[in-house]
Amino acid sequence: MDFTFSSDQDALRASVRGFLADHAAGPYMRAMAEDHRGFTDEQWAQVVELGWTGLLVPEGQGGLGLGLVDAVVVLEEMGRLPYPGPYFSSAILATLAARGLGETDLLVGLAAGTARGTVALEELGHGDPVQRVRTRARRKGADWVLTGLKPLVLDGHTADWVIVVARTEDGLGSFLVEGAALAAAGAVEHVPTLDPLRAAARIELHETVGRPIGPSGDQGAIWRRVVDDAAVALCAEMVGCCEAALELGVAYAQVRVQFGRPIAKFQAIRHKAVDMLHHLELARVGTHYAAWTSDADDDAREKASAMAKGYLGEAAVFVTAEDIQIHGGVGFTWDCDAHFYYKRAKQNDLMLGYQGWQRQRLADLLLASA
Repeated sequence: MDFTFSSDQDALRASVRGFLADHAAGPYMRAMAEDHRGFTDEQWAQVVELGWTGLLVPEGQGGLGLGLVDAVVVLEEMGRLPYPGPYFSSAILATLAARGLGETDLLVGLAAGTARGTVALEELGHGDPVQRVRTRARRKGADWVLTGLKPLVLDGHTADWVIVVARTEDGLGSFLVEGAALAAAGAVEHVPTLDPLRAAARIELHETVGRPIGPSGDQGAIWRRVVDDAAVALCAEMVGCCEAALELGVAYAQVRVQFGRPIAKFQAIRHKAVDMLHHLELARVGTHYAAWTSDADDDAREKASAMAKGYLGEAAVFVTAEDIQIHGGVGFTWDCDAHFYYKRAKQNDLMLGYQGWQRQRLADLLLASA
């Protein structure tokens, strides 16, 4: 099987890398780390103009109609910074959710950049991010009202709307809540995360009115697919982080002189670099395979997603931590990018099912099919 990218995908990668190098690296990234919004309207307008917000939106709703493999190309490049802003929350997570729920009107706005969305799924606890949803939705007259806590909603304080996942009498359901309504009720609050380039909010729902969206009945299967695909997208970001961390560490080792010679000559440093490359290449292959299984709707899709997220969670933290070790004390300083890669890797590991649960899930899937 050929896992090389097409010429169009190579051109897309070159375009993304060039734009980010010119407009989002260095000073912009550090400025956004200090900004609660995490992005500027000017740069978001440029991303919209380039068409990246419509990457996963079908052509009938104004998008490019591409698949998860194409999204992996973009997100690997964004992981190399790592890129701040609401691209993942809106153009990936919210878009996957709206597409899975069949909400074409939402997709049109997302693709055109006239609206930014996000998803309120994660709740307190550990394990399956879908199964541990405890937020409740019930009828109150002609409305549906939501009660519960969503402690980590990516870009929830700046999104135009939020898809809230809640439990009903029929199972899991989806409800659309306008960002302005949440702000007016004082229900949304910006919160810091481990990754300073990943803006997030805490949303506390108390009899908050939401509009039900998506098909009737239990939507658990839809949300499991959304989480799987979004987790693969996070893996792509982590591949980019690992690639950049390895390049940064090797470049530093070649110029840092100790005991009269570059530290790249020392066996301990060389072993670190080899181990980092080993983890990176396995991570890259696993992510590309998982994205392909999703686009092809292959029978191995669930296993591939669990395998990728379970492995990447460990591998990315290892690679980015070793980059800091190669740099020594300088790797902990604000001026060095090494700590940004580690923080993005660690934050991504914790979201949408951390590595321990993904491995348990993979074991259950393998044993069930044995």
